Amino acid sequence: MFNDINLCENMNRKESRALASKNARKAVMKLIVWIAAYIAVTLATLIYLPALYPPIAELVASYSTYITLGLTIAFGYAIVQSIADLAYWTIRIKQPHSTAAAARSLIKLLGLGAIVAVVIGGAVGGASAVALGGFIGMVIGFATQQALSQAIAGMFLLLVRPIKIGDRVTVAGETGIVEDVSTMYTKIRKEDGTLALVPNSTILGGKIFIHKNIKEKTEESQ
Repeated sequence: MFNDINLCENMNRKESRALASKNARKAVMKLIVWIAAYIAVTLATLIYLPALYPPIAELVASYSTYITLGLTIAFGYAIVQSIADLAYWTIRIKQPHSTAAAARSLIKLLGLGAIVAVVIGGAVGGASAVALGGFIGMVIGFATQQALSQAIAGMFLLLVRPIKIGDRVTVAGETGIVEDVSTMYTKIRKEDGTLALVPNSTILGGKIFIHKNIKEKTEESQ
């Protein structure tokens, strides 16, 4: 996959779109295969295998919850990864790598969070699962609040694109040339050569000044 990403960066727009479309189709097929494999292995382990070999039926029934959780973790990660790859290549058809990568990271984060919630709920069960799930959700929420806020802000900047690479801007008290807009930070090269990493949530929460560069001023004066 990383080779295809590098190829996309070095291709012209038409070739890049063609490669992205091809990889999106591959991602769809991979997603279907993983989902089918999860269903097939679950049915075989919990239903067909005990029916074909009765001596293990009681053992499987006793540990069915843990078997299901194990399969959910193993196949769940692969399914989330496939969904994230599909989102990446679908967005990559029309958007640059940074935007697609931000979407992929956000989907992975949400998907893994969903897997954790399912595993906790299945392991504890009943009202205890609700209480424990709520407590862990609060802990994770407080722990990841800042990171998630930055990721969402980065997604907004990458999709709406109020500023773009090469713009001379003033944001969060920093003035310079935008070198990169990532999921968490925007890189701004200041006039003295210092590289400032400005949190994306800070940019969205304040004023954005986009200055005309020297070339634009020269063209207007002519």
